[in-house]
Amino acid sequence: MAASLKGNNRRSLAMERTGQWVFSQEIPTDVVVEVGEANFSLHKFMLVAKSNYIRKLIMESKEADLTNIDLSDIPGGPEIFEKAAKFCYGVNFEITVHNVAALRCAAEYLQMTDKYCDGNLSGRTEDFLKQVALTSLSGAVVVLKSCEDLLPKAEELKIVQRCVDVASTKACNEANFPSRSPPNWWTEELSILDIGFFEKIIAAMKLRGAKSLTVASALITYTERTLRDLVRDHTGNGIRSSDNEDSNLRSRQRELLEAIVVLLPSERAALPINFLCCLLRSAIFLKVAHTCKNELEKRISAILEHVTVDDLLVLSFTYDGERLFDLDSVRRIISGFVEKEKSVAVFNGGDFQEVCSTAMQRVAKTVDAYLGEIATHGELSICKFNGIANLVPKDARKVDDDLYRAIDIFLKAHPNLDEIEREKVCSVMDPLKLSYEARVHASQNKRLPVQIVLHALYYDQLKLRSGADDAHDAMSTRSHLQADVSLVRENEALRSELMKMKMYISDIQKNSSAAGGKGLGGGSKKPTFFSSMSKTLGKLNPFRHGSKDTSNIDDVTAVDVTKPRRRRFSIS
Repeated sequence: MAASLKGNNRRSLAMERTGQWVFSQEIPTDVVVEVGEANFSLHKFMLVAKSNYIRKLIMESKEADLTNIDLSDIPGGPEIFEKAAKFCYGVNFEITVHNVAALRCAAEYLQMTDKYCDGNLSGRTEDFLKQVALTSLSGAVVVLKSCEDLLPKAEELKIVQRCVDVASTKACNEANFPSRSPPNWWTEELSILDIGFFEKIIAAMKLRGAKSLTVASALITYTERTLRDLVRDHTGNGIRSSDNEDSNLRSRQRELLEAIVVLLPSERAALPINFLCCLLRSAIFLKVAHTCKNELEKRISAILEHVTVDDLLVLSFTYDGERLFDLDSVRRIISGFVEKEKSVAVFNGGDFQEVCSTAMQRVAKTVDAYLGEIATHGELSICKFNGIANLVPKDARKVDDDLYRAIDIFLKAHPNLDEIEREKVCSVMDPLKLSYEARVHASQNKRLPVQIVLHALYYDQLKLRSGADDAHDAMSTRSHLQADVSLVRENEALRSELMKMKMYISDIQKNSSAAGGKGLGGGSKKPTFFSSMSKTLGKLNPFRHGSKDTSNIDDVTAVDVTKPRRRRFSIS
């Protein structure tokens, strides 16, 4: 019922508008032209004078008096037909960049050509295209935008190709010689287009020799406009995970993103890495094709030395910022960069394990800081944490302070780990590559396994005794530590048993004193069984001489810190 009322309203409005410009009310109309739901009551002789198509319909009609003509498939619909009819009646109307393409297609459909009648609608629209619409970038883009609903007629008339040629030429000129501010204003103009027409312009710009940075600028603006909620919202507050449904919207966005990735310039350094990271996060969220995601990962890996912690975090979290994404993409990116660095080192005749490039050292520092940021999440497993940490070659880290900080944060965020699990977490770190401040902190850190604490204490005391340099004696010290750790643990076990025995003997002596009264005389005290055993067991202590005594290792207040603490390495 509502649909029929709406259709009747449209018909009455069309009739009312027609009655306003039909030149004579004295001559009754003799034909009704139907265009969709709109009806136009007109005069045959006025239409036939300009439209060869309508003339043929009337002449070839089997009806003696044709009173109804259906033109529902005319390009542009009722609004454009109304303007074409006005043209037949000689009523003035405005041709603009918004309607010229539709009028040109309608003129071709109605065969309103100059061949049929001089100064017809076809010639008028062609003149406007040449003299006005296609003389500027903005005009060409608007005309091209209007062609989205005029296919395939607009392509058959070469309107699309003419607009693409003008727009690509003007865009290249503006990129090289800007005529207004801001210099990249032309990228905003192109961003209103559908992806199909945008692809045509980018392809034409590449054929005209446009620079990679020019193409990249257009792609960035277009992506930020068409995928605004996915790319431009870096705060994590724009999209909730519940929105991730395979709806029509997400399907269109997926197709759009895949098309944009295909258009990326071949020069991988042309695009900023933060933009690529945003694209990859969107690709993961939209579940794009594997080839699309793989291409983005390779591009990021190629310029990973420019990555920041925030860029990696963009890849790692969902849009609500609450959950971790699958970290496999981050692992593949880092792994690809390391393999590239190894290949470069081998190609240059060097050894990757001996000398790491400045880029590799920069990436190592960034990865360690990144681990510190994601370590607070309880869902991060030891396997994933160690997997990312181990991707960075150990020689790429001059010191392991940042990695130690990440480990400490991970241990605090996962308080239920047992000794073996904590040792597994710490296995990615070399305690002998910690700075002085970090070793002091580690020696007092109760979250670390005892082996790491002993490493820190032993190395500091060895340095004080020998005055050796960190890099010089690290390898020799490591071999001694491996042998000493087992002895230290045995000594700790003996000390525990000794304390138990001491308490037991003390209880026996108290009981004996209570039973014998006060009959014990003075004189020199003879050695007891306990004292002789204590001396014997004490000889088993490998650290009973010098600065290796670790009897007070559990008492953090007994550590002699000769230098002030300069840096905080824990989140506690």
